[in-house]
Amino acid sequence: MKPIYKEFQNDEQAVGAVQELKARGVHEDDIYVIAHDADRTKRVADNADANTVGIGDVGLDTFVKNVFRSKGDELRAQFEELGFTAPEAEQLEEKLDHGKVILVVKDTTASTAF
Repeated sequence: MKPIYKEFQNDEQAVGAVQELKARGVHEDDIYVIAHDADRTKRVADNADANTVGIGDVGLDTFVKNVFRSKGDELRAQFEELGFTAPEAEQLEEKLDHGKVILVVKDTTASTAF
């Protein structure tokens, strides 16, 4: 199934949403946190016990390319590797530019919703 996402304005709301998803049975391996700033991404993911997009998620080829890409290109590539189309990845990356935190749930079921 296609991944789903929700945007949050602050870290606490994102952490609360991750905890709620887990309480409803969403496996933590399917929950990803993405923010424009790598430190913020790590902080929210650590506080929520969720994932960040890493080499295992994007593959070695994309991981190496990301070293040489701009931050925006890197973030769009991460969204695409999680299952979003290029236009969707562009829109999501733009939300990050405006200070949002994006939670992505991969491998959703029909009952998975934010």
